[in-house]
Amino acid sequence: MGLIAVSVALATPLVPDGDEARSWAEQELRDPVYATAEPTAFDRVARAVGEFFAALFSPQVPTGWGPALAVVAAVVVVVVIAAAFVIWGVPRATVRARAATADLFGDAEQRTADQLRAAAAAAADAARWDEAIVLRFRALARSLDERGIVTTPPGATVHAFARAAARAFPAAGDELEAAASAFDDVRYLRRPGTAQLHALVARVDDRLARARPAGAEPLAAPA
Repeated sequence: MGLIAVSVALATPLVPDGDEARSWAEQELRDPVYATAEPTAFDRVARAVGEFFAALFSPQVPTGWGPALAVVAAVVVVVVIAAAFVIWGVPRATVRARAATADLFGDAEQRTADQLRAAAAAAADAARWDEAIVLRFRALARSLDERGIVTTPPGATVHAFARAAARAFPAAGDELEAAASAFDDVRYLRRPGTAQLHALVARVDDRLARARPAGAEPLAAPA
């Protein structure tokens, strides 16, 4: 029996022909081990996504992908802009526009610094000194707020603003306090304004409009 098996084994060719090789391969691939090695649906999707992004950043764009790439680029731009809004907030100009409608020393005030200066000059021309002083001091505060030097939150007093502004402009500290006192005199104490007091406030406003602050960080007048 052993001799017969050896004879048969020796008679079997070591190199199969084409049909026999295909038959052997089919039998081998029926083994469950090969089924588990097949890529899953997730594997195929992941490979497709990877090929897509590889083609997206490839210098050679496949034919017919032009519109698709344009759509992808537009979506990426929108996502980046939305992320910028979430991380850094709205642009500074919008913040300033919203601040311009806020309370300013007890009154709602939407005018810009230049508009307040013009209104103060008109009041001074008509010798309405109380109004001119109040408007010019508001112009001073609004100007520093627009420049991002001193913010004036609702409830801040003129003297709190003057102290905050003095930290940014130390050389003008005394003049700022005098201008704040002039505002208080005509606004709350009902003392009559004068051309001299208006000139004092206007002088401080003009001086700080041309000056550079001592520090880079904006200061806030405490409420």
